[in-house]
Amino acid sequence: MRARVFPDYDAMSAAAADVVAQSLEQLPSAVFMLPTGITPLGMYRRLVDMHRSEGLTFAEATFFNLDEYLGLASDHAASYHMYMKEHFYGLIDADPTRIFVPEGTAPDPEAECERYEAAIAEAGGIGVCVLGIGRNGHIGFNEPGASFDSRTRVVELSESTRKVNAGDFEADRAPERAITVGMATIFESREVLLLASGTNKAGAVAAAMEGDVSESVPASMLRSHPNASLFLDEDAASDLGRGVAG
Repeated sequence: MRARVFPDYDAMSAAAADVVAQSLEQLPSAVFMLPTGITPLGMYRRLVDMHRSEGLTFAEATFFNLDEYLGLASDHAASYHMYMKEHFYGLIDADPTRIFVPEGTAPDPEAECERYEAAIAEAGGIGVCVLGIGRNGHIGFNEPGASFDSRTRVVELSESTRKVNAGDFEADRAPERAITVGMATIFESREVLLLASGTNKAGAVAAAMEGDVSESVPASMLRSHPNASLFLDEDAASDLGRGVAG
């Protein structure tokens, strides 16, 4: 996994947006897997600006979201359906029939996981997968201990992850379970871009880049991916050794 360090969050976000834009320019029908969270917001804002001011089109692209809370309806204010609509999908010319987010209220969650995995396969697999990293090293909702062989499935969220996300919910109580794309599905993406910003992610970044490749740090799996890049601002890179590229 190649690491690039940028002077600040805005520079990192712009560089990540350029990767997505270049993929679209090379292949307008590209298939993306995208994250939620605070870290990708700058990338989404830049892509929206490129759509509005430079004519970047997403009309032929296909989008899969990494995860969704189990039990939340798509119109729930804290659902990832709504998050992506408000911050990205609703601001560009994406084709609604090419946007896929796991259904948190599916009557049979296991069947929903199988359906989602099949939809990814039918789309030809993921071309570019953009990820954030949790403070405990998780990617998507693949918490520490997630099998590197895992596929889309229902997972229990760690207490630390629920605490980080609690502010989005009434009484500060985040859901206990979610649907997430699995580690093997992520790894099969043809290109992976992992974004990290801030000193609160520095420990997880160092563990993923310089610690053991272990299921206890899910992001460490990407070190063996043939085309994975880590985009960091200086704060997120602050715990790394000196061998990281600039």
